[in-house]
Amino acid sequence: MVELSLPKNSRVQQGKTWEAPEAKDTKLANIKVFKVYRWSPDDDDNPRVDSYEVDMDTCGPMVLDGLIKIKNEIDPTLTFRRSCREGVCGSCAMNIDGRNTLACTKGIDEIKGDVAVYPLPHMEVVKDLVPDLTNFYAQYASIEPWLHTDTPEPEKEWKQSQEDREVLDGLYECILCASCSTSCPSYWWNGDRYLGPAVLLQAYRWLVDSRDEATGDRLDNLEDPFRLYRCHTIMNCTNTCPKGLNPAKAIANIKKMMVERNV
Repeated sequence: MVELSLPKNSRVQQGKTWEAPEAKDTKLANIKVFKVYRWSPDDDDNPRVDSYEVDMDTCGPMVLDGLIKIKNEIDPTLTFRRSCREGVCGSCAMNIDGRNTLACTKGIDEIKGDVAVYPLPHMEVVKDLVPDLTNFYAQYASIEPWLHTDTPEPEKEWKQSQEDREVLDGLYECILCASCSTSCPSYWWNGDRYLGPAVLLQAYRWLVDSRDEATGDRLDNLEDPFRLYRCHTIMNCTNTCPKGLNPAKAIANIKKMMVERNV
C-alpha cells in the first residue's frame, strides 16, 4: 500500500495560549476561545494554531470584532485584512468554523464551542490570515469587467430599461471576496487555468448586460476546456457565498449561451 505524508514544514503545530488580560477571574468571566492559524514568512517555523481567550463582555458581537480585540489588546503581531466592517468590501473573507465567510458578518454567537479561524483554503498564505489573491485578481482582469460598446457614446449615459436592469440582480452584488472560488475543489486543483465561480459570475454579469455589445468576444474568451468547463456543479460556491448569490447558476447559464450560439 502506498503511504503518503505531508512535508514536515507543512504540518500545523499547536501554538501558544494567550489569556484574556482583563479577565481576572476566568471562572466568572464570559470567555470565548479563538483558535487562530498563524504563519510568518519571516522565520522557518511551521504553521501553528494559537489559542486566544477573549472576554465577550468587552468585545463586539462579530468574529472580526474578536480578531480586532486580539490584535489591539492581546497579540499585536496577528495579521489579517479588514476594511468596511459592513459586508461590502470582502477584505475579511476567512475560513471560520469550517466555512468560508466574512468575519465582519459572522456572529460569534453562531458558533458553538471555540472559534476556529483559518485563511481561505488552497491559497498561498502571505502571513497568518492573509491569502495571496494575485492570481484571483489577474483572472478577474482577464474577463475585462467593463462595458464594451461599438456605438457612439451618448451625451449623458447608457440607458437601460427597468426589465433589463433587473436581469443583473443577483450578479452585481458580488464583492469578490473569493469565498466561493476557494471553496471549489475544481478551483483548488486547476486554479491556474480554471477561472472559478467568482470570476465566472462576474463574466456572466457582463454577458447579460443589455448595454454591452461584445457578447460574442466574451464567449470566445471563455471557450476553453479549463477556463469555463472545469465546473462540475458541486454547489460549494453557492452554499458558502456570504451574499447569498448563486455562482453555479451563472456558470450553467454561460454554458447554455455557449450551446445556443452554436445551434
